[in-house]
Amino acid sequence: MLKKRIIPVILLRNGVIVQSRKFRRYQLLGTPTAAVQRLSNWASDELIYLDISPIPYYDLNRDDLNHESFNDIIDIIKLVSGKCFMPLTFGGGIRTIEDVRIRLKLGADKISLNTAAIESPELIKQCSEEFGKQCVVVSIDSKKNEDGTYIVYKGGRTETNLNPFDWAKEIEKLGAGEILINSMDLDGSGLGFDLDLIENISNSINIPTIALGGAGNWDHFAEVLKTSASAVAAANIFQHTENSVYNCKKYLFEKDLNVRKPLELLNTSLNL
Repeated sequence: MLKKRIIPVILLRNGVIVQSRKFRRYQLLGTPTAAVQRLSNWASDELIYLDISPIPYYDLNRDDLNHESFNDIIDIIKLVSGKCFMPLTFGGGIRTIEDVRIRLKLGADKISLNTAAIESPELIKQCSEEFGKQCVVVSIDSKKNEDGTYIVYKGGRTETNLNPFDWAKEIEKLGAGEILINSMDLDGSGLGFDLDLIENISNSINIPTIALGGAGNWDHFAEVLKTSASAVAAANIFQHTENSVYNCKKYLFEKDLNVRKPLELLNTSLNL
């Protein structure tokens, strides 16, 4: 049986890492390259970078930010990919097949589509045919109201009538290799994942799923590992505790859950 993965997610806004809550409130946390060193040393299974910047080019002319300067996500990919020793996914700002080519050429192992998948579903098929489905992740951002669950996109600013379960099946037909399931309602809440959403989508398709949105403690990860999801991802919780990914995997492994045995912490410096 394949081991289930523990995947940190790095949210980038205007070139720096941010903490997100319900896709609306953001807190600055640090630099994208420093995160690679920490998360590599902490035995992450994979790493996902999601660029949620409202514009394609960054404005970093601020005296209160003491960090490396990047013009856009391409600058970050160039630097991060050379320092990352685990599978690396980049999402955000992808609109065309050429955007995908650039990211994969610069070192990304996978790309993640969200808005582009909804506005141009044929892009999923094009990416799958040209690069292989193993490179193609499609992200589903969901939200609930009294009528049920529906999909949002453009950073949660645009609502649709799409049902996430039907959309997941269509994504699979178009050739995606994996689906990232996110809850806008639970984003940054620390209240736990939407287990029903995760289980129902995972059981309706035959490709791997990644659960995201709501992690507040390691037991929340354990709950997801008991569903049909293939991986558990989180952003905020991994940013505030030293050795967080290692501690998470150790906790889950000691509960006899299906994760890789955590390695001893690496002492190797990545010489950033």
